[in-house]
Amino acid sequence: METIIACRTCDLVQSVGTLKPGTAAQCCRCGAVIGEHRAGSLGRTAAFSLAALILYAPANLYPILSMQLHGAYSESTVWDGCVSLIENDQWLVGAIVFLASIAIPLVKLITLFYLVVTARTGAARGRRERAWMLRTIAAIGPWAMLDVFLLSVLVALVKLGELATVLPGPGLLAFTAVVVLTTFASASFDPKLIWDPPEKAS
Repeated sequence: METIIACRTCDLVQSVGTLKPGTAAQCCRCGAVIGEHRAGSLGRTAAFSLAALILYAPANLYPILSMQLHGAYSESTVWDGCVSLIENDQWLVGAIVFLASIAIPLVKLITLFYLVVTARTGAARGRRERAWMLRTIAAIGPWAMLDVFLLSVLVALVKLGELATVLPGPGLLAFTAVVVLTTFASASFDPKLIWDPPEKAS
């Protein structure tokens, strides 16, 4: 079965046949990849997203940082940061931190896992809705600033080390793993599997 595809680089319209797992089709004019069949896409995406979902709880429940200053000891989680901002009348900043570091990453992971399950079972209904869901998480993906939050934690470890005893908490390792696994899960999913029959899903 052939599919008509327009190259996103040079706009040349051309036909592409059925691709075998692990193969890709290139534009005959500019050489850009116009289609590919990623081998094991569903398995990798499911593994990465499920692992990230498992680590999501400790990443948000356990302290990211522990600090000791002049005998006073404190621990902070991501949720504590949101609550502290709101209590100090920084509602907008607190809401942004909550959405970017807690809500959006969770929605993204659950959606990816749902797309994997429905692609594996070959559910014919709701394919347009699932395609819309994929476009939505791609659009809100940049707002899931897990990597930026992680970088800010590392900067705090370096800068505050001169003033106080700052140590990474047990949640930092889980938080780092969630960042990496979420990135891998997003990159592993093949959007065309939403439309393929279950025997072609892999």
